Amino acid sequence: MERPHPHYDRLIAAARHAGPATVAVAHPCDRSSLEGVLDAARMGLIKPILVGPSERIRQEADAARLDISALPIIDTEHSHASAARAVQLVHEGQATALMKGSLHTDELMGAVVATATGLRTARRLSHCFVMDVPDRAEPLIITDAAVNIVPTLADKVDIVQNAIDLAHILRFNPVKVAILAAVETVSAKMPSTIDAAALCKMADRGQITGALLDGPLAMDNAIDPQAAAIKHLVSPVAGQANVLVAPDLEAGNMLAKSLSFMAGASAAGIVLGARVPVILTSRADTVQARLASCAVAVLVAHSKLTGSRILGG
Repeated sequence: MERPHPHYDRLIAAARHAGPATVAVAHPCDRSSLEGVLDAARMGLIKPILVGPSERIRQEADAARLDISALPIIDTEHSHASAARAVQLVHEGQATALMKGSLHTDELMGAVVATATGLRTARRLSHCFVMDVPDRAEPLIITDAAVNIVPTLADKVDIVQNAIDLAHILRFNPVKVAILAAVETVSAKMPSTIDAAALCKMADRGQITGALLDGPLAMDNAIDPQAAAIKHLVSPVAGQANVLVAPDLEAGNMLAKSLSFMAGASAAGIVLGARVPVILTSRADTVQARLASCAVAVLVAHSKLTGSRILGG
């Protein structure tokens, strides 16, 4: 039985109140992706445009007994063409968000970052999980767990700023960012601790804005007040972080999945830094996690259009 996730309920309600975003769904050619699209559409979160081989999409829908008759389909030959056409819909002003279907993440992101035709901005793309963790008083953002494999310090500046901007859209108040490492002291033998210290000083100098930063922090003293007190860490972030920045993709991915599969958390995934938000879902995601991913994208899309922060509370 799926555990309740009240933070997601609130997030979904806020997105429904904001109104649906038009989403180009790239290559939804399996049951999982089609079900996710239909669930989000029925909830009033998105207005989907299916982009892919039309006959194959209809065959998959028929086999799964899913009614997609009300959804527009733009026919393409294969997955690469689906990704390119979905991105083109954004350029044409027909979509304000992208959603991954059954193609590989690299195929969709390749179209997003293409030099001549993609959706790049000055900001580096990065991935955020918005986690609803049981017994936590607020959601938790973990970054980057899906895009930047071994980020440099320059990459981490954008990764952190993307997460901060998302936290403001979701009305984290204040935004408290922990730069994670294995230890809470700076060591020349551990490059992640040096990056953490540099990021915190960059925030002091206004190169990163909108949040309180601290690091390096180990996982325990980033989120547990008692652990922080034992280590004599005195800061507004230690023990109470709501944004966790992993040193690399492997650490971030394992952290997020450990919370999901061992602590009953649910993870909504989104890519930021492009002209529009990109919804990344997995076949292992629960229905609520898929809906929450769509809800986060809707709030980000509306924020880009209006410049407002939508999620109250």
